[in-house]
Amino acid sequence: MKRLSISLILLLPLLFLAFKVFVLEDITDPIKYIYVITGASATVIIFFSICISLIKDKINLIKYRRLIGLFGFFYALLHLLNFVVFDAELDFLFIVEETIDKPFIYLGMIAFFILVFMSITSTKKLFRKYNKYHKSVYLALILITIHWVMAQKSISILQFGYILAILGIAYCKLIQQIVKKHSQK
Repeated sequence: MKRLSISLILLLPLLFLAFKVFVLEDITDPIKYIYVITGASATVIIFFSICISLIKDKINLIKYRRLIGLFGFFYALLHLLNFVVFDAELDFLFIVEETIDKPFIYLGMIAFFILVFMSITSTKKLFRKYNKYHKSVYLALILITIHWVMAQKSISILQFGYILAILGIAYCKLIQQIVKKHSQK
């Protein structure tokens, strides 16, 4: 029941997006709107997945971290598909040119391929073998942040707050790792 509840909560951004685009039809630039909703959803969900270990004493969601992380990947995939299908209209030459011309795109693609690797290796068997590489999620989140700021061409108060939140989470994770290493000795 908890797994279903989490899944339904994580599908809310997609349902909201579909409602705004297909039912209300009040979006002037649907492609940009899809970018914003899928990108923000992917980022927030992936960030939440790394924060799960920080809040496990209050809310233990550790056994759902894989599910939550896969939803983050799902939204990142929708974000990429929006670029490839709707924005580029499957014109792969355009995709290559845009990727070369706009560094924020290739940073986003590098982050996406890190998430692909993590998704593929998130099964129990493969995770045991590749779990040390799952720390690359931090690199992906840094790249996602740079991707987002560069795509906006300026830093807004929201983005500045987001960067501060990233630094805060990184600090807490670092302290958590230091405490963990000292307690193992």
